Amino acid sequence: MRKIITSESVNIGHPDKTCDTIADAILDAALAGDPHSQMAVECAIKNDKLFIYGEATTKSEIDYEKIGREVLKEIGYENEFQVIKEISIQSPDIAQAVIGEEELKANDQGMVYGYASNETAEFMPLPIIVAHKLMKKYDEYRRTTSCYYADAKSQVSIEYEDEKPVAIATVLVSVSHSDELETEQIQKDVKENVIDPVLKEYAEFDQSNTKFLINTSGKFTIWGSFGDSGCVGRKIIVDTYGGVGRVGGGCFSSKNATKVDRSACYYARYVAKNIVAHGLADKCEIQASYAIGIAEPVSLYVETFGTNKVSMEEILEYVNNNFSFRLSNIINELDLLRPIYKQTACFGHFGRNEFPWEQIKD
Repeated sequence: MRKIITSESVNIGHPDKTCDTIADAILDAALAGDPHSQMAVECAIKNDKLFIYGEATTKSEIDYEKIGREVLKEIGYENEFQVIKEISIQSPDIAQAVIGEEELKANDQGMVYGYASNETAEFMPLPIIVAHKLMKKYDEYRRTTSCYYADAKSQVSIEYEDEKPVAIATVLVSVSHSDELETEQIQKDVKENVIDPVLKEYAEFDQSNTKFLINTSGKFTIWGSFGDSGCVGRKIIVDTYGGVGRVGGGCFSSKNATKVDRSACYYARYVAKNIVAHGLADKCEIQASYAIGIAEPVSLYVETFGTNKVSMEEILEYVNNNFSFRLSNIINELDLLRPIYKQTACFGHFGRNEFPWEQIKD
């Protein structure tokens, strides 16, 4: 059976990703001075206004406005922003449920998912990996010229046959740019400097009929917060598996590791990837659920979509013998109290080997 699966990615100048990046830069600043910081400081952006708000319980001295402005400058904004801040400490009702005498407990209820597939070297679905690589390549390219800006999107459609990727059907890229550029020049620049180098990595997939759609709106000169509003956590599908694997109810950015929306989701990916990497299945999805104030997951479910190479009992035995979904173990095993989160905010939280949840156990 043939089908087409499509995924998208966005660059750091997209307002939602800008907010994710600022929020995780704030989290890193808190963890750098106090690894046990309890953080949920988010932000929103529109025009020249940046709103920073949420809860923070930390011993670190954080200059929220400075961090926000530094990230905006890194992205490529040249104008000054008005920063509006509203921050309180974490609710003591939540704090007493999380910080136990013996070990940390889950910060909230909720379910998380982890997914892995052997269709790429990164053990990720092909559509989202290609989409992310296009955005990463564009971000590198646009920084070499003053004609292109940080706001951009990609979308990749992959044709599958019998659940295996066989062809790249469509590549769509939209990039912000200066008034001086004509559409034909943009299409040429993006095709030669962004799309072609990325697709060269995937020559094993049929590209003879690939459709290329570049800046189909014809004009994209108003970019970032001046063309759209942004908010933390609105790109959950981009951050995870591009719509292939299921996702839970919470976003990642702004949250420290006691928030299972983030840490347990990372761990579920870690376990799913190890199951696939060790040849126990071609695809794997894991769901875990938690309750506030309880260390152990309430439930744990492993799905291999009929691709398992050994019995499900053997897979569950492998999981039980090698992994623990207790929050304290997740934090310790993945070393999640470090300031490593700003770099996760763009180009996907998964499929990037620099992160501890992407490592393969011996």
